[in-house]
Amino acid sequence: MTKRERIVYWTTTGIICAVMVYSILNFTLFDRFPFPEGGFAHLGLPGYFKIELTTAKIKEFAYFGFAITLVSAAIAHFSRGDAGISPLFILDPLIFLCLLAVSYFYFSKRNGIPIRRTSQARP
Repeated sequence: MTKRERIVYWTTTGIICAVMVYSILNFTLFDRFPFPEGGFAHLGLPGYFKIELTTAKIKEFAYFGFAITLVSAAIAHFSRGDAGISPLFILDPLIFLCLLAVSYFYFSKRNGIPIRRTSQARP
């Protein structure tokens, strides 16, 4: 990997890790912010889902767990109508999903994991 690629990898990975640590803290310690009834109650999600999402962030399949968390957040906020409060409730998770994809791309490149393409141009 080039120096530029290492910088992109570590920057995107650091941002994703910071966001995930923040969300773990928000799920467990500050559950009433920004919704007084609690984020999971506001989104109509069961309490056990909080445990699943938190665990997905700290197990060995972290990239997959992070992706599920970010996609779920965007869908849940969209379904709940939170875009009316602020479009950032839906855009933030999708932006971080893009950063996660960049981090995973460079993680794969760094570790020699081939990235498969599902569609290839055929002659």
